[in-house]
Order: sequence, then structure tokens, then C-alpha cells
Amino acid sequence: MNTLPDAARIAQLRSAVAGLMPAAQSDLEALTRIPSVSLDTFDQSHVDDSAEAVADLLKAEGLDVEIVTEGGRPAVIGHLPAPAGAPTVLLYAHHDVQPPGNENDWETPPFVPTERDGRLYGRGAADDKAGVMAHLVALRAHEGSPPVGVTVFVEGEEEVGSDSLPRLLERHGERLRADAIVLADSTNWEIGTPALTTTLRGMVRVAVTVRTLDHSLHSGIFGGPVPDALTALIRLLASLHDAAGDVAVAGLASGEAADLDFPEERLRAESGLLDGVELIGTGSILSRQWTKPAVTTIGIDAPPVDTASNTLVAQARAKVSVRLHPSEDPRQAYDAIARHLTQHAPWGAQVEVTLDDEGRGFEADAQGPIYDAARAAFADGWDGTQPVDMGIGGSIPFVAAFAEKFPQAAILVTGVEDPDTRAHGANESLHLGEFERVCVAEAVLLERIGRLVK
Repeated sequence: MNTLPDAARIAQLRSAVAGLMPAAQSDLEALTRIPSVSLDTFDQSHVDDSAEAVADLLKAEGLDVEIVTEGGRPAVIGHLPAPAGAPTVLLYAHHDVQPPGNENDWETPPFVPTERDGRLYGRGAADDKAGVMAHLVALRAHEGSPPVGVTVFVEGEEEVGSDSLPRLLERHGERLRADAIVLADSTNWEIGTPALTTTLRGMVRVAVTVRTLDHSLHSGIFGGPVPDALTALIRLLASLHDAAGDVAVAGLASGEAADLDFPEERLRAESGLLDGVELIGTGSILSRQWTKPAVTTIGIDAPPVDTASNTLVAQARAKVSVRLHPSEDPRQAYDAIARHLTQHAPWGAQVEVTLDDEGRGFEADAQGPIYDAARAAFADGWDGTQPVDMGIGGSIPFVAAFAEKFPQAAILVTGVEDPDTRAHGANESLHLGEFERVCVAEAVLLERIGRLVK
């Protein structure tokens, strides 16, 4: 183990990371050029190529590497054994990415990484190939001999729900067992302020089908007394919120978020909310985003405007996404949602609700020596700025899967993103200055954990 005083060793690691940044950015750009979209409708050979590229990078750092599949997309596992008596750290990221969407919305092509104004633009440049590279830079800063055992696990299907992750954890769980798990797929509070993500909302996604007729009808002849399914669906969806915009589904859990300063002006700026559009719901903004349920209609099957005829529609369908309090059981939440939708069917319309997807939330008991080490490492990486504990309104179900599989491990949800990263959207980007701080923090984290007595 390195015997330099903490301050000297931290300065040494910071200097090492600074020297590694040009090569790290080059490697990140190479990964970003691979269009590793894991959605079935895209060429999955690119996901294979991405896994091979990640494996090659890990092998170059001396890890024992294997590409594994358990009925899904390829994941990469790399391992460095622990020095005698040292703890082991599992470093997680994913190499698959979201579809690019409409390429006309991008200022530069999504799979041509482009540096502009201190940010690197490209699909996956942040989410989550920068997470892969943060792990690699941390290892490089320790010259391939960190003071802890390290297992790197880079998943290949996070963006499509991690369906094979339970099988991967079951089959390879002993190889992945660790004292601390660093899951690099979240965000920081703002540029210049690091964060440890301690809560994540769960989620349920449902499909709702409304039927009022056994066939479509002429809207002039039958319109008036006969309800059409689309209007009934609209009224049904409207029942999911009350007049203030709070979720009106009985039985869903709710809670209060951490008391952090988050003014409405910041939310408006980060979300792009149009002038004059009001916020919905009651309570603090962060509670509405992190610990209260949220309902969004994300899709509707209905006749398109340009080709619609004067017809009473017999059937209409919608997909509804519901974000849940971190402790909510998704199946119980689904029962409450299905019950609400069937009980609020307008005009006796037939309503069918089916479960499309679900994911558990996450609440960390973020106390103990490893969490202390993490907070100290963040402060080291950000030149003394203390990290905040924050929640995320979104859902990352794999975090709960790791917490369930390894209940004794400290789960550290970290990230490379910032409020302007625009992950999943057009012009996704990585703030390169923040990326360097992330890499310093992770390198120091390995050092600090290595000094703990196992």
C-alpha cells in the first residue's frame, strides 16, 4: 500500500489524471463512434463491437477479461485481484446507448464525437461511455495496481431494461461480489458541485385500452348520444391528476425530498419550460421530482390528424409511465393504477390495463466508512467542494438489483453527467472539466477505500 500522506498521494493522483486526459478523451471518442444502440430495431452487431472495444481497453490495463451473455446483449467483466487483506470494489457502467432520434435535431452527427465550448457532443459521450472511461482512468492513475481488488462490470443492455441482468448476477454473482459497488450512471448536482445519488424513484409502465363500440361509426349520424373511444380515453387519462396537477391515484406512496436549494428559475432553465407554462403539483419542487409519484402519458394510438376521417373511433390506446416513491412496491403500485383506471372509466367504457414494464426504486442508507470515503473523495476531486446527497426522479432498476443481490455492499451511485448533459436527447454532451474531476474522485476513492481495514 502507498505510504505517502493523504495530501501528497491525492496530489499525485490528481496530477496523474491530468496527464491521462488526452488519451482518455481519444478513447472515449473512439467508443462514441460505435453506434451501440441496444434497441432491437437497430443493428446489434454494433453492440458486439462496443463490447469488444471495452474488453480491449480493460485488457490493456492488465485485467482478466471475459465477455459474457445470458440471453441478452454482451456484458464485459474484468478483474484485478485484491492485495492481501484489501477490500474489493465493483465498478459498473454500460456500453449500450439510446437511439439517436431525429438526426436533424443534432447540431453535429450523433455518432461523430465533436468538442465544442468545453463539452464533448455525441450519443453515449456521457451516458454512459464516459462512465466506462472514468473507471479506466482511475485504474490508469494507479498504474494498474490499485490498493483494492477491482472488478469492472460493463453491461450491454441498460438502455432497454437490463432484462438479462438478473441472470448475469445469478450466474456470475460470486465473481462480482464486492465490499463497495460504484455505479457510474447518474449525475452531479451542478457544474462545480459533486453529488452522491441516494434515492431513485421506481417505475411502472402500463398500456391502457378503451373500447366503446364494436366498429367505428359516422360521426355525424351517431355523434351526440354515442361516445367514441378516443374522447373516453382522454377523459380517463385526465382523471390521473387533480386540478393542481398532483397524481390522483389513491394508494400511491409519497414523501419529502432533501431540503436543498432548488429555485423555480433553475428548473425552468434546465427543463426548457416555455414562458407562461405553469408548474404542476404541490409541495417542494424536489419532492415533486424525487419522492412523489408522477404520471406521464408517453404515447397514444389514435388516427393521425392528417389522415383522420369524420368517425367515432371504436378503440383507443395509450401508454402511461408512472414514477414511484423510492420505497414503493411496483406490483402494489400497478394494482392501484389499474384499479383507478378501471373505476374511472367514463360512460361505462370498457377499459383494459396491462403491465408493460416495472422497476424498483432505491434508497441508500448512506452511512458508514465507505460512504465517508466517497464523500471525502468527491471533495478531493472538486477542490474542496463538499458533495450533496441528492435524489433522481428517474428510475435505474439495475441499482435495486445490485442492492438486492449484494445487501452487505455499500452502493455508491455516482455519475459523469450535469444538468445540461441532455442524456437520451439530441445534442447529448459531456462537460470535459467535470469529467476530469470525476476521474480524480474515483482514483482517490480507490485509494481511500484501500486504506480501510477489511
